[in-house]
Amino acid sequence: MVDLKARIEQFRVMAEANPNDELAFFSLGRALSEYGDLPGAIAAFSRVIEINPKMSKAYQLLAQAQIEHGDKEAAIETLKKGATIAHQRGDFMPKNEMLKRLKEFGIEMPELTTSPKDVQVGEGQVFDMRTGTVGPKMPKPPFNNKMGHFIWEHTSATSWKEWIGMGTKVINELRLPLSDPSAQKIFDQHMLEFLNLTELWEQEKNKS
Repeated sequence: MVDLKARIEQFRVMAEANPNDELAFFSLGRALSEYGDLPGAIAAFSRVIEINPKMSKAYQLLAQAQIEHGDKEAAIETLKKGATIAHQRGDFMPKNEMLKRLKEFGIEMPELTTSPKDVQVGEGQVFDMRTGTVGPKMPKPPFNNKMGHFIWEHTSATSWKEWIGMGTKVINELRLPLSDPSAQKIFDQHMLEFLNLTELWEQEKNKS
């Protein structure tokens, strides 16, 4: 519990330092949910959606906090919006989880059971999972390993540049010594969440 309180304080400092840091608010929301501070978690996840309305995972976690807090009506609206966003972006895991929750409330959204329209990606471009749009492709993978190639296939050069700036903040503000495997794991988690690749990466790892 002490470690959790310390993490909450770290994420709170990051969020207060930059009110537009969606990653800080997302991490803060998760930590507050784990701690049992549901009003705080709801506020944090709501701020994530204000900053980045396309972050489908934030809708899923916001709805979960709202449900646990007893606000069913708000949760249903969050789930509807989130499932629609996730469908449009191709975020299948959060979409399916939100549709499952809605079904438990007796609500069906059949229009989201079909695949979204294919997005045309031209030469030198990539469909960016962070923005849900087509953007310029990085000239080469950022790392020479499986994760690096995976990121290269799903992240635009623009979003990667934004992560470089955010990643520096994560290292400095969380004081992460990347020579430590546990610190590297925390860094990778933040990176995948920022790039909206967490769910897809889990699917990719399970293929191995």
